[in-house]
Formats: sequence, structure tokens, C-alpha cells
Amino acid sequence: MDQWTRLDPIYDSEAAARTIAAAAAARADAQDHDGGFPQDDVADLARLGLLAAPVPVEQGGAGLGTEPGAGALAEVLRLVGYGSLALGRLYEGHVNAIQLIARYGTPDQRSRLFADARAGHLFGVWNTEPAEGGLRVEARDTDGQLFGVKTFASGAGYVTRALVTARHPDRAGVAMMVVPLEAGTRADLSAWRAQGMRASATGTVDFTGLAVNAGDILGQPDDYFQQPAFSGGAWRFAAVQLGGIEAVFDAWRGHLNRTGRGGDPHQLARLGEGAIAVEGARLWIERGAQVASDAGLPPARVVAYINLVRLAVERAGLDVLQLAQRSVGLQGFMRGHRLERLARDLATYLRQPGPDHALTAAASEILQADAMAGDLWTETAA
Repeated sequence: MDQWTRLDPIYDSEAAARTIAAAAAARADAQDHDGGFPQDDVADLARLGLLAAPVPVEQGGAGLGTEPGAGALAEVLRLVGYGSLALGRLYEGHVNAIQLIARYGTPDQRSRLFADARAGHLFGVWNTEPAEGGLRVEARDTDGQLFGVKTFASGAGYVTRALVTARHPDRAGVAMMVVPLEAGTRADLSAWRAQGMRASATGTVDFTGLAVNAGDILGQPDDYFQQPAFSGGAWRFAAVQLGGIEAVFDAWRGHLNRTGRGGDPHQLARLGEGAIAVEGARLWIERGAQVASDAGLPPARVVAYINLVRLAVERAGLDVLQLAQRSVGLQGFMRGHRLERLARDLATYLRQPGPDHALTAAASEILQADAMAGDLWTETAA
């Protein structure tokens, strides 16, 4: 039996992530097409224990990212993102769902849904919807039906446990629920014609007609938007982005070595600038993961720091892309060159919503804080 199988309670999540990253990188080019999906890589996530890893230890998982000694989540997300940003995007959504269930689920919900994760179900978190036709519940007593869609849903047609938000007639706010889905149904990927992240199976999912009852609803109305977890969780996708940045950097570095152009001082200067950007992003992620889990900081301060994390990583990614493409030149834009797909995927995944608001909101919190600059992100600033 594989030493990291999900049946083994002592599997090593980081070692599993390294194994998965190597296999995902080798498969990624073949998956890079409209409607693509990393099916074999997701199967590896299940086989090597990473779908179960975020589940608390007492429920049969590794407590990845939520328990003392489980700070390896940032490293796992980075490694999976290094192998494939599309896979990293899917895995980050799975982790997010498991953490929300752990935070808001009843004992019965936690037991049932964590068993699904251990059994290999892929979870996702889908909140985006159109201005008209978004998801709602039409209820009678405690039971009802879902009507409407979610858009920009990564893993559409492959996620079999969808954590979604929906308007509910009996609740003054937005309800959060986990909806079982059958693979290969209800998904429309036709609108996803992005430059990169083509293997993420991002599309629209129509939930119309699915039954829902009170036992499917997690927590209280609007719990999904509770801070700092809602915005503070952005460090996770930034960790996946870091993996993509490192993959671009290594493709660029490998090109210079293969072509014998590394001795040029201008190339070396660019590579040095890229190394500064990569290491800076890594340090932001490392600190961001710590701040996000710091119960001693006010929620607004946590959110401000994580906003800075996501923007610092975005800046590092854009800088590395520019430097790498300048160094490699036209070859890096040709299909078949390792840098070409990696750059497309990274440029696409770096486009996260509301960057300007994230920056100004963080700056506003910093402006009104009484603490010294060096104490802004410590408990003494609380």
C-alpha cells in the first residue's frame, strides 16, 4: 500500500504534494484545452490523502491548516500550484470548503461531509452568480428546491460536493449549504474561453430542481461572509499563485541554462531581480498564514494584512512574468515552450477580484491604527 494513501492516518501531506506536483507538471500540457480538467491529478489527490488531509484528526484527516503542527498548508498549496495552477485552484477550493464545514457545521454535518472527503469526493466553494438568475431556495416548511445558477465555478461538472450561497425566503440573509452533485451533470463550460487556466473546468452550474432541506444548511445567515475568515482566506490562493510564480521562474532559469545565455550580465541582472520577487512573495505567504490564524489580532487588522499579501504576491507574479518574457524573448511565446503555458496560466490566475479596493481598505486600516509600524501585525496592536 502506498505510504501516503488516505487510509493511512500518518501520511505526509507535503511529501504527497511533491509527488502530485511532479506528475501534474508532466500532464499539464495535455490538459491545456477548452473543457480540460486534471482528472488523473485529482485522483492522485484522493489516492495520496490530500483530499482528506484538511479534515480534523479526530474525523480521520490530518488537520492540515487548522490544527497545531499543521502549518504545512501553505507549503502544500505552493507545491500543488507549482505542478499545475489549475489543479491548485481546485485544491484550494476543496480546502476552503472543508474549513468552512469544520467551522460552521453541526456534528452530524461534519461527520457526514468529512466522510465524503475521505471517500474521495471533490469539494468546491461557489459564490459568484449573475445579477439576474442567481441561486435561491423556494421553501415549504423545512424543505425546498433550488433555483438558479452559479458562475465562474471551477471544477464544474467534476465537483461532487458544492458549498454554495443562496437566498432563502425564511432567512434574513444569505444561507450557506453543501449540495451533492452528480459528476458530469448541470455544468456548462462553453463561456470559459480564457487565455489561461483552461484545465480548471470553470463554468456555469444550474442547480434548478435540486432538493434542499434544513440539514443541508451550514451555520447562520451570512456566516459565509464573517470576517476575518472570508477575506483572510485569500492567503490560500496567493500560496497557489506563488507555486505558479516559482514554476515560471524555473522555466526561465532552465531556458537560460539550456541556451547558454546565463553568462550575459543583463540576463543575470534580470534573474537576480526575479529571485528577489520570488523570495519576497514566499515571505509574504509565510507571514500571511501566521497572521490569518492569529486569534489575538482584530479581524480588520487580519484582513488588512491579507489584502497586502495578495497584492504583494500579485506584484511579484507580474514582475517575474515581465522579466522572464523579456529574457526568453519570442521563444517563450511559442506553443511547446515550457514558459508559454505557464505564463498564460499565471497571468490569468493573478486576476483576482477587487485589487484596488483591497489596497485602499488595507491602507485605511493602517492609517487609523495607533500602533507603531513594527507592531501593526502583532498582538500588542490589538
